[in-house]
Amino acid sequence: MNTGSLSRRALVARKTLFPYGERLVKIGLITELQLQQALDENRKTGRALVDILNHLTQGKMSPEILRRFKSQQLFELKILFGVQSFDLEQTLVEPAQVARLIDELIPLEVCTRYQLVPVQQKDGALVVAMVDPEDLEAFDDLNRRLRTRGLTLQRIVITPEDYQYLLSGYLDNQVNAEVAPDETFGQEIEDFFGSLEEISESGEVDLSQLSQAAEDAPIIKLSSKILVRAIEQGASDIHIEPQEEFLRIRFRKDGVLRESFDRLPKQIIPALISRFKIMSELDIAERRLPQDGRIRRQYEGRAIDFRVSTLPSRYGEKIVLRLLDNTSTKLGLDKLISDPATLDIVRDMVSKPYGLILVTGPTGSGKTTTLYSALAERNEPGINITTAEDPIEYTLQGITQVQVIREKGMDFARILRAFLRQDPDVILVGETRDIETAKTAVEAALTGHLVLTTMHTNDSAGAIARLAEMGVEPFMISSSLIGILAQRLMRKVCPECRVPHTPAPERLRQFGLVAVREDEVVFWQANNMTPQQVEEKRKRGEPVCNLCNGVGYKGRVGVYEVMKLSEKLRDLINREAPTELLRETAVAEGMISLLGYSLNLVREGLTTLEEVERVTLSDTGLETSKRTRVLVCRCCGAEMKPEWLDCPYCTTPRHEQGT
Repeated sequence: MNTGSLSRRALVARKTLFPYGERLVKIGLITELQLQQALDENRKTGRALVDILNHLTQGKMSPEILRRFKSQQLFELKILFGVQSFDLEQTLVEPAQVARLIDELIPLEVCTRYQLVPVQQKDGALVVAMVDPEDLEAFDDLNRRLRTRGLTLQRIVITPEDYQYLLSGYLDNQVNAEVAPDETFGQEIEDFFGSLEEISESGEVDLSQLSQAAEDAPIIKLSSKILVRAIEQGASDIHIEPQEEFLRIRFRKDGVLRESFDRLPKQIIPALISRFKIMSELDIAERRLPQDGRIRRQYEGRAIDFRVSTLPSRYGEKIVLRLLDNTSTKLGLDKLISDPATLDIVRDMVSKPYGLILVTGPTGSGKTTTLYSALAERNEPGINITTAEDPIEYTLQGITQVQVIREKGMDFARILRAFLRQDPDVILVGETRDIETAKTAVEAALTGHLVLTTMHTNDSAGAIARLAEMGVEPFMISSSLIGILAQRLMRKVCPECRVPHTPAPERLRQFGLVAVREDEVVFWQANNMTPQQVEEKRKRGEPVCNLCNGVGYKGRVGVYEVMKLSEKLRDLINREAPTELLRETAVAEGMISLLGYSLNLVREGLTTLEEVERVTLSDTGLETSKRTRVLVCRCCGAEMKPEWLDCPYCTTPRHEQGT
């Protein structure tokens, strides 16, 4: 938005209601402090000023005074902007009419971006109520959109409170439409397919025709349904995947992909893909190269971002949207790490004044959440924290966040070098993937800064080898590194419908466990069903778990492996010891492996052996099926190695021979 518009809007925020507010102060209905408190709360929360003042005065302001208060506000806005004002209490607006105008003429993302809402279409003009009618960027955007429809723009001014009321009404109707079955929607889509046949099957695509199809009501409604359903189901990713004969839409929830919509005919692929590209401000004409964009939506009073990635494939462009909902994530190491000993080690590492901390794991394993939880532990007025991210996924008050813009040369290495001239105490680097970033991070850690960053490796010991492969000298690694945290996310078994389970001895041996008696080890198993089984059960009138909806799992829990560097490990790094020796040494010194941590979660009843096998067993490289005699811990039954002095899973220093 242009600077002039911002300054005018700031002027409105400062001046609106002051003349009449001062009159209320003079006649003793409110105090100056109450007036200022009301203005501050209005800017922060968007609540109506009249409601705030009535609450502060405990209902002493009569309806007539409140009515005059709002009238004065509208009068001042009318004088300030030189356009007609809009009052919801005096002008009847049909919610269905507003919804139609948003769906067909002014998309929701435009309404939220410029704080405006279309309210009426008459005599070849569209009446648009705007919080800031002098926003030149909004004025140009609206004229460009309406010109192609043969319409002119008529601006009126609206209070921020009435704007929020109208927009909230529209969003509530969208949610209700998603919850209630829409009998006409399926027919609308079917009728729409005919107009898409030419677009999808023709070799030469008319971009104007494709753009028009993306703006039609059925496509807008379908795209909104996809986003709303993903938010309601708590999905982390949306996968829109063109196939040879149909379009598949899958949601990733708790780390697992499931089909969330009936398969759609392939004719809809070009229009729906173009719709999401328009929403994320991408080039719909570019279909041969990957693109990245972003969509922001308001849902039930909170802002939700969708990180959009397009990828050309054989049958059309695949789109993946990652949901970034800051309000649904609770930061704090104690909210992530369930094991007290591991939590103490990580907190001790984060409290260091300088050094390098690495967080490793695959994409989607919660590395960024862990890093920000660590920052939250250090975030205080006496600490200068700066971050370089791509993209910025969380907003944390009191820190400086910088977005990577590679096309302008703003990569991690360049931002990190700039940070070193900004007197930082704690630095977060979103990802270390090249030699320049790695060396700069290590140098920063050696010169009095605490540096936190992520890498993609299978376990903690592998991160040391990865740094060496990048060209970082071993002595610099050993001198700068505080510790490495490898992590995974594992689904939690549903506490409402889980069932007790005694694994067979052969099954236990796959995890390095041995039971002396067949009934000695009792774990939990998920009572999971496929979507088809859930639907069939409901049709028969049989109950389905209300908490997990028949999936058998609800939520996720973190699995952690913390390698805190000791003098022995530093010596091995300097001698360029192999990764396996580093790992064995760390385990001998008390490190709990990913497998050991996950088996502890199984014993606590938080997850299942199936989840351990899916998430962590492949990382351990265990091959127990060919062994005839194994060494096991007498306390927990875990498989041991002869050279280990104590059990890495339960820290018991005694062993006994087993078969």
